[in-house]
Parts: sequence; structure tokens; C-alpha cells
Amino acid sequence: MCHLNDDKKYADPNLIVGFDTSDDAGVYRISDDVALIQTLDFFTPVVDDPYIFGQIAAANALSDVYAMGGKPLTAMNIACFACSLDAKILADILRGGADKVQESGTALVGGHTVTDNEVKYGLSVTGVIHPSKVITNSGAKPGDVLILTKPLGSGVITTAFKFDMIDEHGLQEAIHVMSTLNKAASQAMQRIGVNGCTDVTGFGLLGHAYEMANGSKLAIKIFSSKVPLMRQVTELIKQEAVPGGAYSNYAFVEKWITFSQNVSQQERIALCDPQTSGGLLISVPREKADPLLKELHNRGVKWSTIIGEVTTKDNVDNVITVV
Repeated sequence: MCHLNDDKKYADPNLIVGFDTSDDAGVYRISDDVALIQTLDFFTPVVDDPYIFGQIAAANALSDVYAMGGKPLTAMNIACFACSLDAKILADILRGGADKVQESGTALVGGHTVTDNEVKYGLSVTGVIHPSKVITNSGAKPGDVLILTKPLGSGVITTAFKFDMIDEHGLQEAIHVMSTLNKAASQAMQRIGVNGCTDVTGFGLLGHAYEMANGSKLAIKIFSSKVPLMRQVTELIKQEAVPGGAYSNYAFVEKWITFSQNVSQQERIALCDPQTSGGLLISVPREKADPLLKELHNRGVKWSTIIGEVTTKDNVDNVITVV
């Protein structure tokens, strides 16, 4: 039987990043100057429009390479599609993905489709990076500032749309956020120099912050009032437009998190909202925080803001504090 925690069985001197720190992608050294970044991601539609779904799914898959500080090189389609559906739907999904891949400057080199009653789409992506320039989710340092590059709320917004609680106009902000590449944000952090990074996706902000804190063996403080949210999110949570994943995320991280009394239940749920193609959570030395924000804003990453800081642990269980 194969055990994934058997370090001896999987030991490889060229494996720079594996699965032990729950990082965004695997990184494998192929020479002194080049390492490969490998990732894949695919999921069911989060919007009704096939073309837009294809764009969002592609942006989401590419994000893992950007979070590591790498350059996506090639991408391959992964699709599941029902024979009973109009083939034009699949064509539109693939066209949306191809357009987003082209926007990223990545080469689309093929893919694979299987028959499935539930539609799914995404990409397998290979990127490149210098072995000494890999940015991981376990590199945060005490005193670092945390910067988030996209607002939260895509899970709540898409859930609300599914139940007719908002219209197409109300969905547009989430579509814009989800379909925006993290390319410019990645280029900005590479230029300034940062200690750690992860992208915020299905585990929500607090889930990915926990992975960063746990991997770095440090603690994180989040300033809830500073976390950017999409419009209507708080009100929609009050109306119970909450995806099941938000409650699952909350249940998972709750034992490692201390919430201040002033943090409302709506804010707590928003911080656990599962994101699709969310932003980068960047851990940067405090003296570089303002230059990084300026670089991000200059590159059009307008949502970027400081949302927290990295500290040392007071005790084993004190991983994240939300104030």
C-alpha cells in the first residue's frame, strides 16, 4: 500500500515543493537554472454562461503558477461533458478557456474530454521558475504584512444568483473578479520581493491563511474591517445566501482561530467563503508593503490592500486571530 506521508519512498533531491505543506503547486528542479511548476484544477460551472465559465476556470487554474512566482508555459484542457447536451456549450467553454490562456501568454497544447453527466472544466498547467526564486505558502516571517489582491465574496454572490436573490447585473462584479488573471499581481510581488504567497480559493481566506501560518510555523492576525468584500456580500449572508463550503470551511478552521467579540457572524462567514479564482494572499516584509501596494496599483490590481500581519505563536493553538 502506498502512503503519501512516506518521506523515504518519495524522497527526490530535485523536488523543491511537494504535498507536505499544502502548497499551490508542485515544483521540480530540472537544471541549476530552471524548475517546473505543475498544477491542475477543474470544477463544475459557477455561472450559466459557458464562455464566461471557461474564462473563470482557466484563470483559476493559472493562478497556482502565479502564486508560486512562476511563468505559465503550457496548458492542457480537462473537460467532462454529457452527450445529451449541445456540443456548442462545450465549444463555448473551451473558447473561453482558450482566450484566457492566450491572454496569459501561455501555449494551449491540447487536452482530454470524458463523458460525464455533470459538466466540469479546467486546466493542467506547467510553468517555469528559477529554483532559487520559488515563492511558497510557508515562507512568511514574523513582522510581515499581509496583502490581499482581490475582494472576497464570489461564493456568496454566485449562490445568491443561483437562488434568484440577485440578477445578472448583481453578478457582474463577481464575474469580473473571478475572470481577472493574477498575472499582474504576481509580476508585482516578484519585482518587489516577498516572503510568502498563496492564492485564496476553495478553503476561503481563513483556510488559506491557516495553511500559510501552519506551514511557516507562525501565527497570523487578520483585521476584519480591512478585508475587501464585494458589494452586497454582508447583506446576502444575512439573507442566508451562503454556500455549504463556507460552513465547512468555518467548521474546519474554528479550533485554530480566535475571533474578537466585535467580529460579526456575517464577517466570520465572509472570511470563510470559498472563492473561485480569488486573489493572492502575500506575506511581505513591512518595509516593502507600501512599495508593493504602489506597484500593484500601478499594474491595475486596484483591490489590493493590507489586511493583516504575521506574528510569533503564543501557544500551539493560537494560529489565527481575527480582530
